[in-house]
Amino acid sequence: MTAFTPTPENTRQLRDAYGRFATGVCIVTTRTDSGPVGMTVNSFSSVSLDPALVLWCPMKGSERTASFTGASHFAIHVLREDQGDLAMAFAKNGDAFAGLDIVEGMGGVPLLPDCCARFECEAAGQHEAGDHLIQVGQVLRAEFNSEFAPLIFAGGAFGGFNAV
Repeated sequence: MTAFTPTPENTRQLRDAYGRFATGVCIVTTRTDSGPVGMTVNSFSSVSLDPALVLWCPMKGSERTASFTGASHFAIHVLREDQGDLAMAFAKNGDAFAGLDIVEGMGGVPLLPDCCARFECEAAGQHEAGDHLIQVGQVLRAEFNSEFAPLIFAGGAFGGFNAV
């Protein structure tokens, strides 16, 4: 074990420690006045069953964050294990919708096809959290496909999930 006190000088060590926790990979989408926008995130969590609430955490410094903080609706797409390229496309470009069979969801939000799960949400709260925001959404509609395995992110790399 490597022990340290997190400081601005050792953020790489902190990132490496955070990376020991495997997470799912999601793309969050919304609609803006200039069109659809998406963002790849691994900071997604269920919060409550009643009411149905989820959260995700966009980085304040991202150019795309304002598109989501001002949005009334957004959709969270839990990616399949073979969608690493799609995750990378939206990590680099918020307008990576070309060639995708997009349909419109609640609030005009673009919905991506063929994911493990999808949550259409109405914005329900926002909280400051250091260099990120905690964006809470009330789930208005959810769907899932149990035939797909999720895309996993750990240690700075994508992988799959094998049930034991």
